[in-house]
Amino acid sequence: MARGRWYFCLKHQQVEPKAGCRAADRLGPYADEETAARALEIARERNEAADEADRRWNEGR
Repeated sequence: MARGRWYFCLKHQQVEPKAGCRAADRLGPYADEETAARALEIARERNEAADEADRRWNEGR
């Protein structure tokens, strides 16, 4: 399949191309299948970074 439009389906817990499940049920787009397969890990890392930024912000007040 072509590169550039891969998604991770939260409903089916799998990577799928652009023509997949509805947008509300998936994360993406990602540049390639490998990155889409890491979607949950990427989301967790981003959430942790945002939580840490919030903590630092709140401590600075």
